Amino acid sequence: MTKAAVIILAGTDGHANLGRVVNGLETAKEFAEADGDEVELIFDGAGTQWIPELEDENNDLHELYQAVRGDASVCDYCTGAFGVDDAVDEAGVVRLDDNDGHPSVRSLVNEGYEVITF
Repeated sequence: MTKAAVIILAGTDGHANLGRVVNGLETAKEFAEADGDEVELIFDGAGTQWIPELEDENNDLHELYQAVRGDASVCDYCTGAFGVDDAVDEAGVVRLDDNDGHPSVRSLVNEGYEVITF
């Protein structure tokens, strides 16, 4: 059994960041579909900007996102810092704030997760 935490830090600007979010979502999906694996998908920093984009049914990545949405969470502090509070609230994505308003990467490591960033 593998435990993976996929953290998306890439913002929504530029082709390179689009590639990062696609690779992050594909990686999360691969773990989610593997028998016995556990995955946490965390949108942090500028990555929080992807939530309203991916929730949009007209977005090309919407279907891929939906495949892993149940494993997704978002940094509570960064949703405000990057102006996506309302979109995250509307989407109902779980907010993480266990490390001064941010997700605790240390806790993930202590729980045996391999941390992969995009």
